[in-house]
Amino acid sequence: METYGEYENFFCIIFTGGFVLRLHRGVSIGERSRAGKAGADALESFEVAAREDPDYSFGVDRSEGVLSYLGRTQYLNGQYPQARQTLERDLARDEGNSLSRLYLGLTLVRLNDRQNGLKAMIWGLSGIPFYINYVVARADADDVRRFWDRHHQIRNAVAMALKMAERQDPNWDELISLSERIALAWEREPDFTRMSPEMNRPYNLTP
Repeated sequence: METYGEYENFFCIIFTGGFVLRLHRGVSIGERSRAGKAGADALESFEVAAREDPDYSFGVDRSEGVLSYLGRTQYLNGQYPQARQTLERDLARDEGNSLSRLYLGLTLVRLNDRQNGLKAMIWGLSGIPFYINYVVARADADDVRRFWDRHHQIRNAVAMALKMAERQDPNWDELISLSERIALAWEREPDFTRMSPEMNRPYNLTP
C-alpha cells in the first residue's frame, strides 16, 4: 500500500520554555511507500518541543498542538504504539481536532483494532468538512480562509471515504490510502490557500 512521497522542507519557529526551537518539518508532495520515513529531524524536533511544553499550539490559520504534530509524525514513521499514546494525549486536551482524530483512527487500524479505528476515522473525516464549512461561511472579505478547499477537492474526497467506510466489508487498503491522502491535503490546505487562493491544489485524492 502506498501513502506519501518525496519531501520538501520548511521551518516553523516555535517558542517554548523561553527559547526558540527551529522545527524542521517534512511535507509530502507525492506518493511514497509505507517503508519511507517522515523525517528523523522532524520527529526529533517535535519530541523536544513536546517535552518542553506539551500544551504549546502553533499555526497561523489553523492552530494545532505540538502533540498533534508529534503524533502524526510518529504515525508516518510507523511508530504506531507511540503515535496512539501521543494522539490520545492531544485529543484529551482538544477533542475537536479532526486531524488528530483521523490519525488516531488510522493508527488503531494499523494496530489491528479495526472497530475502534473505523469509528475514530469516521469521526475525524466527518469533522473536516464541518470545520471547513464553518470557517468559510464566517470568513470576511479580508480572511484568506474563505478560500479553503476552494474547489471542494477535500470535501468531495471525504464524502467518498465515508461511503467506503459505510460498507459492510470495506476495502481497508483503499480506505486507509484515501484517508491518509485526505489527512495530508487538509494539513497542507492553509499553506496552499495563502500561496494562491484560487489555484487547483495538486492533491491526489482519487480513490
